Amino acid sequence: MNPSPDLDKLDQRVSTSSTSDTKGTTVNPVDTHCPYCALQCAMTLTPAATPGRPTDAISLPVSIAGRAFPTNRGGLCKKGWTAAELLDSADRIREPMRRRPDGSFAPVSWAEALDLVAEKLLAGRAEHGADSVGVFGGGGLTNEKAYQLGKFTRLALGSSRIDYNGRFCMSSAAAAGNRAFGLDRGLPFRVEDLDAADTILMLGSNVAQTMPPFIGHLDGARQAGGLIVVDPRRTATARLTDDGAGMHVQPAPGTDLVLLLGLTHLVLAERLADTDYLARRTTGLTQLRLSVAGWYPHRVQEHTGVPVWQLRELARRLAAGRGSYILTGRGVEQHVDGTDTATAAINLALVLGLVGTTHSGYGTLTGQGNGQGGREHGQKCDQLPGYRKITDPAARAHVAGVWGVDPAVIPGAGIPAVELLGALGRPGGIRTLLVHGANVVVSAPDADSVRRGLKNLDFLVVCDFFFSETAALADVVLPVTQWAEEEGTMTSLEGRVIRRRRAIDPPAGVRSELWIFQELARRLDAPGVYSAEPGEVFDELCRASAGGVADYSGLDYALLDTGEPAYWPYPVGSTGTPRLFLDRFAHDDGRARIVAVTPRAVPAPAQTQGALTLITGRLLEHYQSGAQTRRVPELSGAQPEARMQVHPATAVGLGVIDGGWVELTNERGVVRCRAQLSTDIRPDTVFLPFHFPADQRANLLTAAATDPISGMPEFKRTAVRVRAIAAPGRPATDHERVMADA
Repeated sequence: MNPSPDLDKLDQRVSTSSTSDTKGTTVNPVDTHCPYCALQCAMTLTPAATPGRPTDAISLPVSIAGRAFPTNRGGLCKKGWTAAELLDSADRIREPMRRRPDGSFAPVSWAEALDLVAEKLLAGRAEHGADSVGVFGGGGLTNEKAYQLGKFTRLALGSSRIDYNGRFCMSSAAAAGNRAFGLDRGLPFRVEDLDAADTILMLGSNVAQTMPPFIGHLDGARQAGGLIVVDPRRTATARLTDDGAGMHVQPAPGTDLVLLLGLTHLVLAERLADTDYLARRTTGLTQLRLSVAGWYPHRVQEHTGVPVWQLRELARRLAAGRGSYILTGRGVEQHVDGTDTATAAINLALVLGLVGTTHSGYGTLTGQGNGQGGREHGQKCDQLPGYRKITDPAARAHVAGVWGVDPAVIPGAGIPAVELLGALGRPGGIRTLLVHGANVVVSAPDADSVRRGLKNLDFLVVCDFFFSETAALADVVLPVTQWAEEEGTMTSLEGRVIRRRRAIDPPAGVRSELWIFQELARRLDAPGVYSAEPGEVFDELCRASAGGVADYSGLDYALLDTGEPAYWPYPVGSTGTPRLFLDRFAHDDGRARIVAVTPRAVPAPAQTQGALTLITGRLLEHYQSGAQTRRVPELSGAQPEARMQVHPATAVGLGVIDGGWVELTNERGVVRCRAQLSTDIRPDTVFLPFHFPADQRANLLTAAATDPISGMPEFKRTAVRVRAIAAPGRPATDHERVMADA
């Protein structure tokens, strides 16, 4: 069974690679990794012999071939295969741009652009204070850029107001992992460890579309009939359970916490728990027993819609497995109770004795390319490099020593992403904003409110490759290097630190963020040293992380270039930690914490108020806000627009036809798109992808409500009303007018 349907294209696409041009000039292949998701599939890039003038064999600046690596085994998805098309895209920003008084943009020199940015930063700080300057980062930045961005914000700007789009993706799972284990690493084991599992429970993750090569690691569980997928939709991943390969569990949106409490109840009631493991390695079992006692199967069925027989079969399968893993994704985490839901999944894994063994485990599937490393080294508002708490005096002293400053210079904790975006343009809030590697106009909840906040700023600077929807609102846009044009490191979803390598030169007017930070720091007369050399920045990062939870101090480029696996923590003198918690957990007493959680309230389904429940997610062809993938013809041609997935029975009642236009509304906004009828979704639920701009932005409808622990927004349970409308540009039919009136 292939890891991905796209492997069928492997031989054809690899055959276009060449090590010489038509005249025999040698070109050197470069080993690197995909620019997209956290699986960080390995690939080899072969540059064209003459930059900007491809040979007959290569129609792009580089050709791409899949490379043998434990996570992808030579396979790539559509996004990876087509990544080179963005390097010389006609939409590429190739020189700094400044907004004219009439709203258009004009190119300016780097000196003019950076002088203006520095002038505005100094003026904003002088008038409104350092915390009036905000920074919004991204989970796709290299470790070096993420580290330097945090340092630049706190020292050069003197601001505490930094956070990043990983707050939308991983914060609930991170908070749950920290309080249960004392440490947050997406997978505390290697991806290939899943190959030997006979039971894998996947909660709220559609890996068949979000990271297709990953599904090859599910083959063992599928062949054993033990792949269990929990999702309100019958996704491509859920369909992998067909023909006896496993089980699809289809709960009502937002009831995952109740489902997990019910499963834990069954494991304890039916004496399936690993009592020896619980006694030796955990604390908190008594409180857990009390918290799940009332969640008996019939009550869970009433709230989730999952039948009792399926609950019992699922619990027994997990307990009987010779190798069982529980994996969570955004579907169960992007809720106002996301931290508690991830905690409930961890509790179930602990009760079964799965975590910290050589054959089983719990993990969460990071989405963004460097979602793991991006949060470890300073982009989060409450963290310093090495996953240190910014409020810890010892942590502040250590990092200040590496930076060569007094600890008092480092600001305290800031505010998380949604709160930061909510403060844009407001009195006493953020007046100046720098955005790196994010497109918040599309990706943030209550997106139109964010757009209005950006327009109310005194000054907005965006670093990007393209004029994203956010960059289009900027006062200055700075063009930055893409993945194949830069050196650096990334940290994959399994905590493996890997090398990103430069294969080609960037366009002449494009610069790395490291150089931009260096130049701005000089203009701001900032304390500390800001190197533009990635290797030097990484060495400093490693020193700053030494002794921290995410300790990289034993790493350097020379070691990583050998190709030897390097899993953090990797302190000096070690060989890294591919599998965590085998001997002890990261709490002082070495035990995992079982944290009893209960639903704050069990809300009524949205349809009882005459509405439907909207859930959002990704498509195979697109990534994040779509700012990159919507510019690749092969990808945008396959999925050119948002489509609302709706059950046929629901569509009948709404007068909606397949391919017909619909309008989704609530108090925050309006989305207009086509409908796609499918029995893969529950009748009480509709689905929208979140990759599209303008009035197809799913996040026009989602609320800025957040988990009180993690700050993660509620993306997966939004009440909307749906009605059929006329296609844009033509009059409504009699039927459409009747349905609109109804």
